[in-house]
Amino acid sequence: MTTTFETALVTGASSGIGRALAVRLAKEGVHVAISARRAEALQTLADEIERAGGKRPVVLVSDLSKRGEAAALGAAAEAAFGGRGVDLLVSNAGVGIGGAQLVVADDDIARALFETNYWSPLALARALAPGMRARGRGHIVNVTSIASVAPMPLMGHYASSKAALSMATDTLRLELRDDPIHVFEVVPGPVDTPMLAETSLIPGGEQVFKRMPRGTTDVLADKIVRGLRRRRATLVYPGSLAVVRHLPTVVKAVSRSATRSVDVKDTRALMGGSTGNAEIAAVRAQAEARTARA
Repeated sequence: MTTTFETALVTGASSGIGRALAVRLAKEGVHVAISARRAEALQTLADEIERAGGKRPVVLVSDLSKRGEAAALGAAAEAAFGGRGVDLLVSNAGVGIGGAQLVVADDDIARALFETNYWSPLALARALAPGMRARGRGHIVNVTSIASVAPMPLMGHYASSKAALSMATDTLRLELRDDPIHVFEVVPGPVDTPMLAETSLIPGGEQVFKRMPRGTTDVLADKIVRGLRRRRATLVYPGSLAVVRHLPTVVKAVSRSATRSVDVKDTRALMGGSTGNAEIAAVRAQAEARTARA
């Protein structure tokens, strides 16, 4: 089995982890297809990568909250690279919801979240794995979250979707054990991204996250590339949180105490992401402005 990847599709590339990873892969000489909902942000990223000497990325605007978009995106990426196809799939796109279980329940925003966070990675893998298998090489990276084993009030839908994706990733690895396809789960904890900034709108949530280690997107991007080279199965970052995945019962007990500052009586339903509620959009814009100045 080879660790070569000359082409890559990175979803959720307009900001945060996806953006940093696209830049990092381009520095490695990888020709990257970048996808997100915001065309302007993707074009800005493509310009940045090209100015830095990398191959200009393929820009593929896609809204993965809509059923069928992921399959279409996979086909478009495969076609964009011609006979080379996609060697590396990074399913990083994700959205969050701030809202109690009995407030959000199975509303449309909950279904859109699961479409983005869970169903789209599976659809993309199905679209791209046959080409990887035929070419004798390939990597599938699913970005989950430490939240999948650490429940927090008002973040249940996000945690549930990431827990489902984590289990699906483990299962996919078992099912591809005889194929030349590397399956890699990336499990971020708190990382400085616009999505993390959204958690400031959860009343009392900031107190929880202040107690946790915090990472950066650039460091995580470096670690992902190293993990790909080494064909790792799982990467937890920051590394000090790795033990959390092995002690789920203890973590749940700790969460009950650590999250008492969260106001569980809050009745809002806040849709995260670049097209979320006005409150979310304002917080994300501030976070992206800080990143641009850094």
